[in-house]
Amino acid sequence: MQTTPDNPPALAVPQAQASIPLLLGALMLVMFLAALDQTIVSTALPTIVSDLGGLRWLSWVVTAYLLASTVVVPLYGKFGDLYGRKRVLQIAIALFLLGSALCGVAQDMTQLIVFRALQGLGGGGLMVVAMAAIGDVIPPAERGRYQGLFGGVFGLATVVGPLIGGFLVEHLSWHWIFFINLPLGLLAVVVIGSVFRPHVAPVKHVVDYIGAFFLTVMLGSLVLITSLGGSLLPWASLDLLCLALFAVIGLVGFVCEQRRAAEPIMPLHLFRHRTFVLAGLIGLIVGVSLFGSVTFLPLYMQVVKEASPTIAGLQMLPLMGGLLVVSAITGRLISRWGRYRVFPIVGTLLQVIALGLLSRLELDTPMWQMNLYMGLLGAGLGMVMQVLILAVQNSVERRHMGVATSGATLFRSIGGSVGVSVFGALFSHALLDGLPADFAASAGGAASLSPTAVHALAAPLQQAYLAAFSEAMHGVFLLAAVVTCVAFGLSWWLQEVPLRTAHAE
Repeated sequence: MQTTPDNPPALAVPQAQASIPLLLGALMLVMFLAALDQTIVSTALPTIVSDLGGLRWLSWVVTAYLLASTVVVPLYGKFGDLYGRKRVLQIAIALFLLGSALCGVAQDMTQLIVFRALQGLGGGGLMVVAMAAIGDVIPPAERGRYQGLFGGVFGLATVVGPLIGGFLVEHLSWHWIFFINLPLGLLAVVVIGSVFRPHVAPVKHVVDYIGAFFLTVMLGSLVLITSLGGSLLPWASLDLLCLALFAVIGLVGFVCEQRRAAEPIMPLHLFRHRTFVLAGLIGLIVGVSLFGSVTFLPLYMQVVKEASPTIAGLQMLPLMGGLLVVSAITGRLISRWGRYRVFPIVGTLLQVIALGLLSRLELDTPMWQMNLYMGLLGAGLGMVMQVLILAVQNSVERRHMGVATSGATLFRSIGGSVGVSVFGALFSHALLDGLPADFAASAGGAASLSPTAVHALAAPLQQAYLAAFSEAMHGVFLLAAVVTCVAFGLSWWLQEVPLRTAHAE
């Protein structure tokens, strides 16, 4: 009998129970590496530029990875459904490790940017395929506890990235922020190759390459707009307007192609699926909160609290701890109760409260208060992130699990990139507006200073800068709180679908 997406093979090999802990450990390691490389480079960028040169291309070291990893997320979801997630995950890890090795030996900025893009082509598949792979070996009723652990790992890697990057640069060299991926990634490859036995075998496939092209154009243009707008290019520049036009063309072309494709990359009927749409929108806003916080809180600690990059990373531990602990507890409670709707509601409410409190940070705010606010924010994130993935996986058919998971992940990635760029533009504008008119001349021609330069200013200039800096931070976190209120409202519309106790086809 021919195998088709609607008729999975009857003789699929089940995952041996004894190998599940080992496999889940390898999948968590894979997710850790992918999330880590989103933020580990940030503290090493000044050192990389001083070594390789190319200051004007500095942001592209981050943008190249973000762009490549974002545009391939839906493709990996579809390829996992068609070819089998084990094979696709192995290919993604291989690309990621090859890109990491080449980044570590890059001789100039151009090479580093190209190799970061290659690394992103693999990294974009690691998280989404790893999360979808859980659905191949764990029934939905038991999946909550494991999804909670994966949510904690994602948050841990995102928050601890700047700390690890600063430590490696300080004690070894910037090359090691890439080389560290190699032994860990090879270990994951060996374990996954040995013990991963997915329930569903690969099916006969027809790949929608035209849809993939339009999707890449749309997402690539969107990421470039949010990465370059307000920083390297004015928002009203002709270049950004052209990118916006390309994004619209890509969207229209993608929708038209998905209507006629035999096997669409992202079936349009998913966007009529209430849980999928709500989870995507809530995830987008959660991405804004998470990546915005991870970007601006260490900056506040370095500028206002005079912490070193390594110490600033350590001071993010309350956020990391809150996310990790609450995510694990939430997963266990979902597995015990069989219900999940309440957690996004409570979690988004906690995020609104925490971001509102962070918007009131002053120059003399004690660290214990900051730790409390960050812990509250981490707890809110821990109740939401992986629960949304679980809700989507539990409510769609197995044959669409990969694309549904990748779609939910894609929204969060887009939210992160949009949030950081928009908040960055808002922060810079508010900071410059808040400085005295003669500040640039008095400070030696620099209106935007590094933390070290700020600490070296004369007392009156330093106080003026810190006051403007604090006001700019207020605006960023207040906007984040307002945006998260939308996620809180949306979370009430999520439906409570009973968790399946077995794999449903």
